[in-house]
Amino acid sequence: MRLPRTTQQIIDQADELAARFEQNDPTDEVKDAAALRAVREAFLRRAAAERELADAVRAARAEGHSWAAIGAMVGTTGEAARQRYGRPAARPV
Repeated sequence: MRLPRTTQQIIDQADELAARFEQNDPTDEVKDAAALRAVREAFLRRAAAERELADAVRAARAEGHSWAAIGAMVGTTGEAARQRYGRPAARPV
């Protein structure tokens, strides 16, 4: 769909969209939301796991474990672990 350039094109497009809206049968587009709920639940589990991992890394550092050892446990280098978990994420303003 091209963007309208003239006032008449805007009016014509608005009329077309209004007609499509009026003719739409919402039952034609209703989908089972189970897959979307599964995505959301997986996202929430991942977020919880990330928080748990960050807490565990902080605890390991508090006990004096090196970044190299922590990196080995998470399958990366010590430097990569330090970069990811070494400082709090910047908060949006």
